[in-house]
Amino acid sequence: MSGWARWNPLSALARSWGHFVRRSPATRLRTVAIVVAVVVGLVAYVAIAPSSTSVSAQAAAGGLSTGGASSTRAVPVDRASTSSRGVVGNSINVVFPVVSLTSLAGKEGFAQDVEYGEQQKAIRLFVKHINDHGGINGRTINPIIQTYDPASSSDMRALCKTWTEGSPAAFAVLDGLGTWQDSNQLCITQEGHTPFIGQWSTVTDWTNLGSPYLWWTGPDQAAVLAAVVSWGKSAKLLGGARKVGVIVGNRASDQLAFQDYLLPDLRKIGVTPVVESIDANPNDTATTGAEAPVIIQQLRADGVNSIIPLIPFNVFYPLLQAQTSQQYFPRLLLSDYESSIQVALGLIPIPYAKALNGQEGVTTMTLGGIDDNRPQSQGGYDPGVRACYKVWHKAYPQVPPGNSTPYIEEQGPIAGWCQVINLFATAARAAGRNLNRRTFVTAMSKINNYPGTYSPILSYGPNKHYGPTEYQVVRLHVNQPPSSQCKMPKDHVPQGTCWVQVRSWQPLPTLSP
Repeated sequence: MSGWARWNPLSALARSWGHFVRRSPATRLRTVAIVVAVVVGLVAYVAIAPSSTSVSAQAAAGGLSTGGASSTRAVPVDRASTSSRGVVGNSINVVFPVVSLTSLAGKEGFAQDVEYGEQQKAIRLFVKHINDHGGINGRTINPIIQTYDPASSSDMRALCKTWTEGSPAAFAVLDGLGTWQDSNQLCITQEGHTPFIGQWSTVTDWTNLGSPYLWWTGPDQAAVLAAVVSWGKSAKLLGGARKVGVIVGNRASDQLAFQDYLLPDLRKIGVTPVVESIDANPNDTATTGAEAPVIIQQLRADGVNSIIPLIPFNVFYPLLQAQTSQQYFPRLLLSDYESSIQVALGLIPIPYAKALNGQEGVTTMTLGGIDDNRPQSQGGYDPGVRACYKVWHKAYPQVPPGNSTPYIEEQGPIAGWCQVINLFATAARAAGRNLNRRTFVTAMSKINNYPGTYSPILSYGPNKHYGPTEYQVVRLHVNQPPSSQCKMPKDHVPQGTCWVQVRSWQPLPTLSP
């Protein structure tokens, strides 16, 4: 089984880290959802991310632990507010934040070739589909679609306060693409006591702080890092004679992920890594560019042959550049952490085939049937994506330019918004006619085996606020010369790059509450 290239997330950073390009269909990897999430994450970081020196201060102020296991604890769902704020008569006010790509294009200089209008069409369509089929126990969803500038933390906080304290009152906030991130999630949940469901995720402390109102459709990164260590040991990439290095960004989230999760997991298997920190602020490109070759030189001198990156994309690029210039190609243990496995697929075959071809990683995402509108049993969409496709195709039966059949991207904005809207509706219906915050989050905690889109299955619990339950191990593959490993089952046309499944789906490690 393999996943196929559809989008390149960002072009060469020599021009601009934020400049999008489209490749030909045979070599494009990334879908709109993750492309936007990567860019927005970097832009938002400029405004909100503290340096490594402020991790302890943030911990003291916000309750984050800074050593050993997570010290935060989730607030039980039975202690949630019983407020029904945002439920107005026979309607439910639900907010949908959508990034203003026009604003980003002007400020950050990337091309506007992302189907921005597709997001609003998707939101309105899937909300209408629910409303037309009985709504939420007789109530309709009132969609409040709000565009915003992710580079302005003050504007985002003002919107949060409007939704949670002002008018119109929001019952819940939904983010299908993972663009409403970091402290902005906690503004809605921890401060505003308003339910939020979104794709962007970090480690367990975050959902604990936002509990019982914060729920992720993406994986808890603590579970992802535990999976990386488990797989790395079994694949003999960690432990034994392997010299292990960790490159960690200076953001609070990176430092927390390393100190509280990855480092303890490595110590459990007897691994003491060589640790290198790097400036992760995208505004500090000169500093990051200067640090990258020194770090690579040091890791090479130390004999490191396995590296775990805990870094955002803007750091990944100069490190790969330094590896290539120094002809140093250790094994990289990639993962869903900052989408390193997905981003890596977008950087081959050009310009980093030597550094990335054959590298492996763990992911909770499915790219097996991307853009293939057949059912899963025939090698196409998983059931969750298939259901979304049927609703979309009925409303918009047109065939996309350059394609022979209609489709939606398996990891694209349509699938992302469809997933979060239907997930919300499932919990809201289960909450019953007495819909309030407590009945809603209690219903969320009981959702199991839900057919997802970005991930195949989503399951939640009283102490499990993230959905994905499984991960697979995949290998990046440059398809030159063309082979059967990178063929789309629909048309059997060889693709330029793909990932090939190395290990089939298996359960994510269970996290202690």
